[in-house]
Amino acid sequence: MWITSVNLGSAETITHGKQSRITGICKYPVDGNVEVSQLGLRGDHVLNTKHHGGVDQAVYAYSADDYEWWATQTGRDFPAGLFGENLTIAGLPSDLFVGDRLLIGDLVLEATSARIPCGTLAMRMGERDFGLKFRQAERPGIYFRVLNPGAVANGDSVTMVEADSGAVTVIDLFRFAYETSHDANQLRCFLDAPIAERVREKIESKLAEI
Repeated sequence: MWITSVNLGSAETITHGKQSRITGICKYPVDGNVEVSQLGLRGDHVLNTKHHGGVDQAVYAYSADDYEWWATQTGRDFPAGLFGENLTIAGLPSDLFVGDRLLIGDLVLEATSARIPCGTLAMRMGERDFGLKFRQAERPGIYFRVLNPGAVANGDSVTMVEADSGAVTVIDLFRFAYETSHDANQLRCFLDAPIAERVREKIESKLAEI
């Protein structure tokens, strides 16, 4: 695996039809080394801190291979950063186990959850139903926490270290977000994994209902 693009964004207004909003989803490729701390990439801006950012979703990565899939399926261009990812990585699997780690020089990232599409992504894409397409594709990209800070740049090699007891995949958590009925044993299995705290709270709430 290797980094094909490092992407940063700032506050930007996007519009679709009669709607407009200020967002940090618009990320663009940058050159040179970018420092990564426990809160993400230096110079990147997260505006909706209720649903994005924080130590458990400090870095969002998307597979360059999945972008190629989208381009083939739709016939349109999918440049790096379009989905709001910080790192575009060639060879990144869509179904990492929660707890799998990526080593990029001194930087150590740990997979924590899947990206769940929102209305902002649909506006960014200029398609009202893009959230449904994103859901059906099951290529959500992956959120990571930073276990050891470092720096990243285009062309950096990425090494994956599999979790010792991987039992929950990012795709499992992506599907959980849409399911209307849940199995208590599966939810307990989810809670045993090092998942993002936002996701943990939702799972604990569902388990309490059961």
